[in-house]
Amino acid sequence: MNYEPLIEGNYYHIYNCGNNKETIFIEDRNYEYFLMLLKKHVLPCSDVLAFCLLKNHFHLLVYLKENLETKTISQCYSNLFNAYAKAINKSYDRTGSLFKDRFSRIKITDKTYLKSLIVYIHTNPTHH
Repeated sequence: MNYEPLIEGNYYHIYNCGNNKETIFIEDRNYEYFLMLLKKHVLPCSDVLAFCLLKNHFHLLVYLKENLETKTISQCYSNLFNAYAKAINKSYDRTGSLFKDRFSRIKITDKTYLKSLIVYIHTNPTHH
């Protein structure tokens, strides 16, 4: 699958789910750890406008900060997801891919869609 590069100065909906729809947040401490890694790896390159972490998937709405190279931005997200997957695999004595695939992303170019996405992300837990 071809993935659109993450380009600075744009809004993106970033999401992924567990491999085979498996649980990616097993205990409460996993949510906290993911958010700590998000702060460490993603906040230097992105502003997080909305997020939703559910047992087997997550959604992020981010704005990619300006004056950053695409490679730098991609590395921030790669570091987040790799660090989280390695920690889960080690903590729960599991092997293999935690996530279904590389994270999906949708570039947001329309303000109406941006607003509806914020509502969607914040209400997503009520659907699950």
